[in-house]
Amino acid sequence: MKILLIDVAALFLLAVTAMAVFVFVVQNVETPEYRVVEQEGPFEIRDYPPLVVAEVTVRGERRKALSAGFSPLANYIFAKERAGDRVSMTAPVIQQRAEPIAMTVPVTQSQDAEGVWTVRFIMPASYGLKDLPTPAGAEVRLRELPARRIAVVRFNGRTTDESIAVQEDALREWIDARGLCPAAQPVYAYYNDPFTPGFLRRNEVMIEVTDLVREAS
Repeated sequence: MKILLIDVAALFLLAVTAMAVFVFVVQNVETPEYRVVEQEGPFEIRDYPPLVVAEVTVRGERRKALSAGFSPLANYIFAKERAGDRVSMTAPVIQQRAEPIAMTVPVTQSQDAEGVWTVRFIMPASYGLKDLPTPAGAEVRLRELPARRIAVVRFNGRTTDESIAVQEDALREWIDARGLCPAAQPVYAYYNDPFTPGFLRRNEVMIEVTDLVREAS
């Protein structure tokens, strides 16, 4: 019994330590500013200002494309293949399908299938396009995303295709109930590194919206 209590205490201490590290890291990593227009539970409508990003385009299914896109972007901000200073890491890493897909295609199928994806790192707010170091090659591109209104659902856990599909479907229903119209492919936002325990992970599905009500077909 004594050994069992010691093990339980050790696990509790480990969990508390992990939570403390998680809070410290999240609080010290820059995230983009936005204005909350509406909030209901895990759902929000946010107004984002223009954002400067570094991006790459990769092909594959969602998880492999995210991994393939992360490496050249990390090499860019950490100055591994270019001249100049490092650029601070921010959160989230965002991923968006680069080519249009039919609205009738099930979400899970579209994630599993081979596709073209854009993976982006958001640059710190102190940088404008002209302030950023030039990438070493053509793979990494720098651009400014325009100001946008975005509907968001926030959730925790590991981002399986199934969990993303459930959240995306719920977000689309929430958007539709407000008479809003999706204006772009959904964006998947990942706030944590792969070593963060699942229950501590923050993820979001984001869809740009307009106030135009979709016309009945």
